[in-house]
Amino acid sequence: MTETEGRVARRQRRNRDALIAAARDVMTEKGVDAATMLEIAERADVGAGTVYNYFRSKDDLAIAVLETLMHELALRIEVVTNTFDDPAQVYAYGIRSVLDTATSDVRWAQMLHRSEVIADAMFRRMGPFAIRDLRLASQAGRFEVSNAELVWRLTTHALIGASLAITTGQLPSSATDQIIVRLLCMTGIGANAAVELAARPRPALAPEPRPTSKTSGHR
Repeated sequence: MTETEGRVARRQRRNRDALIAAARDVMTEKGVDAATMLEIAERADVGAGTVYNYFRSKDDLAIAVLETLMHELALRIEVVTNTFDDPAQVYAYGIRSVLDTATSDVRWAQMLHRSEVIADAMFRRMGPFAIRDLRLASQAGRFEVSNAELVWRLTTHALIGASLAITTGQLPSSATDQIIVRLLCMTGIGANAAVELAARPRPALAPEPRPTSKTSGHR
């Protein structure tokens, strides 16, 4: 019985992973709004109704895709920030990269209206990296953060809210530097130091990894 349950669990995991990979492909090509569940199911090579065994709606599937993108973004950020000597710069680069991505990547931008859900996903998926960076910068005397989880929780909501305001035209894109400075001030660093951090050169991120859905080579 245990072996049978194991096979079922493996098949379910493979199906779920295939649907997320296929949705990522389709949403990258067409955007979230134009993607259809039928096309995603076909791309994943599963039955049209199977997708609803794993995701209640296209929005839920899009959030799963976004969670994958968030984790990958955290890893791409880490590749760059591993070259930094200043732990405060590590955190500053990270939150700036998140804001830039959220306001320029259509897969993020089209989901920002679900701000509470997206902020929670960011807290969970990127939190292990950001919370670590907040603690390291505090240990080095660069930040004054006694509760890194709380600061990151507040920061995720602020990042998503600011991204939504920029993508809907309520804030100009030129406000990005000011947003980052305000977020850095939440760490206890002084305003002048926050301005200096926000103005530092930002090396480019590596390109996003290539999609891996089953039919990604047959578009």
